[in-house]
Amino acid sequence: MSTSIAPARRRVYPSLTAAWLPLGALCLAFFVEMVDNTLMSIALPTIGRDLGGDTTSLQWVSGAYSLTFGGLLLTAGSIADRFGRRRVLQIGLAAFGILSLGVLVVSTTGQLIALRAALGIAAAAMAPITNSLVFRLFDDDTLRMRAMTIMIVVGMSGFVLGPLLGGTVLTHFSWHWLLLVNAPIALLAAIGVHFGVAPDRADGLTRDRLDIAGAVLSILTIGLACYTFTSAVENGWSSPLTIGAIVGAALGLVGFIWRERTATAPMLDLSLFRNGTVRGSTIAQVGTSIAMTGVMFTLILHFQYAWGWSPMQAGFANLPIITTMFAATPISEGLASRFGHRIAAFVGAIFIVIGLLAMAWGVEHGYLAIAVAMVVMTIGLRTVMTICAVALVGAMPENRTSMGAALNDTAQEVGTSVGTAVVGTLIAVLVTTMLPDGVWSPELVASYFAGERTIFIVLAVAVGILSIWGSLTLTNSRDVDEHPAPAEAAP
Repeated sequence: MSTSIAPARRRVYPSLTAAWLPLGALCLAFFVEMVDNTLMSIALPTIGRDLGGDTTSLQWVSGAYSLTFGGLLLTAGSIADRFGRRRVLQIGLAAFGILSLGVLVVSTTGQLIALRAALGIAAAAMAPITNSLVFRLFDDDTLRMRAMTIMIVVGMSGFVLGPLLGGTVLTHFSWHWLLLVNAPIALLAAIGVHFGVAPDRADGLTRDRLDIAGAVLSILTIGLACYTFTSAVENGWSSPLTIGAIVGAALGLVGFIWRERTATAPMLDLSLFRNGTVRGSTIAQVGTSIAMTGVMFTLILHFQYAWGWSPMQAGFANLPIITTMFAATPISEGLASRFGHRIAAFVGAIFIVIGLLAMAWGVEHGYLAIAVAMVVMTIGLRTVMTICAVALVGAMPENRTSMGAALNDTAQEVGTSVGTAVVGTLIAVLVTTMLPDGVWSPELVASYFAGERTIFIVLAVAVGILSIWGSLTLTNSRDVDEHPAPAEAAP
């Protein structure tokens, strides 16, 4: 039987204004780790000319970060719940900043890939902790919702604006600055965390031993699962690499479940998934990330190649998503307070589906039609993502909040990989296996528009099933219940 610890009274803030220092620091940390997911994509041709390397190796400059980041989220959350959330976050920020300076000595594509993989490890030590600590800054549910909204908007802004910021930097500076800029941002975030976030008390952590075997199996399973979708886009679903990754991920999952069911102190207590809030929030978050990534992937090609816009124009074209994330706050908060989490998330899921279907219609009706569809979809994303993030962390035991945030982030990372793979596969099947650079022919543009309609319809069906299914398993709570007692380990 594991040692259970009574929750300690923690430092909380009465308003967002009072929490400006820790909230700002945590937003900086979340922004820098999210922007690095997409920041380098626009620089790949420049990096290729500078360092050499074939197309596959250049794709791994971006893919290595996502692979280690997604694979280590659960492990990082588990470590933070044992050794201190603030401490692990500070270590992650320090490592992220120092490693970013390593770009100064990079001379080959292989070295850059290794550096990006190391940055993904450092980012994994930051992501679940930032969300967990934001949740713990407040006791009031409305403040938690608003703080989570700020975090989600900041994170999605980083994800969406990565190519735009990258293109702007490349216009005036070397591609090395895309990583060098991380160092001062990480330093500022670390200073804010040091002075604004109180250290964890020992009785607010778990004393269970770290489940090393479970951690290794989770890294193997999630890493291979993410690589499966990357390989499917690059090599096809029938390639030996893709099939091997599928088999490896399946075996890893079986091993992980067996380990967590039999371990005295499991890394992830699987009994938590009997809770509809935990189960439903996780499922719904996978759906929201599939929608977000699928739309971003498809529209980047639409704006830059089918319409011939510059990277900067394409980046600004995504602003309706960011502005709606902020503007939809009264809608999502009003739905949650009046109808409860279940109905509010269900309504949000319907908005996502309507937005995706509207986008299928709007691809041949100009930017205004696409922008309106973005707004409708983002109202739904804003509602589902925030409610599920707050509900999931709130449903976890007090000494497992980082694990709850890690589970939320892992679901989103898996959804990101699935969304990319689904869209990439559909483009290959419906349009062409090799999209040319430069101006597209009218025939290719027409073919791409037709493929887009099918892609958005497929996304609407898939995301609708996941998001609606997940939302209907939530409770009707109008606020976030205080954390249940710390979970006992399985005998």
